[in-house]
Amino acid sequence: MSLKIYKRGQGYYTRLFTALIAFAIVAMGSYVLYNKLQAWVSNPWVETLVPAGVCIVLSLFVFWVVNKPNIADFMIAAEGEIKKVSWSSRQEIIASTIIVIVVVVSMALLLMFADLAFRGGLGYLGLYPTG
Repeated sequence: MSLKIYKRGQGYYTRLFTALIAFAIVAMGSYVLYNKLQAWVSNPWVETLVPAGVCIVLSLFVFWVVNKPNIADFMIAAEGEIKKVSWSSRQEIIASTIIVIVVVVSMALLLMFADLAFRGGLGYLGLYPTG
């Protein structure tokens, strides 16, 4: 396993945040393992060194995966595509959100009134159970 960073500087943020999130998952898993070992094993060396070793080994594995050429090339390409996206402005997002809220509320009211109408009509015909 090489500790060389593949295509240094390209896809920097994508690889950095992928590695940080993966490390956070590994660290949380190691912490859970530490807590489980405290309940099972009475030796403090085992309780501490096993989770630390697992964390180190998995962290090196994450580093290797993030710098593997085909995975790194994919992340570099993904970051390049994200940079090409034209993001909506704040005003467009607010306007779209308001439109969605108005449509959802109006559809809910329409369905409520349709339900009440059917309930009343079926109740009048004696087909809707009451009580």
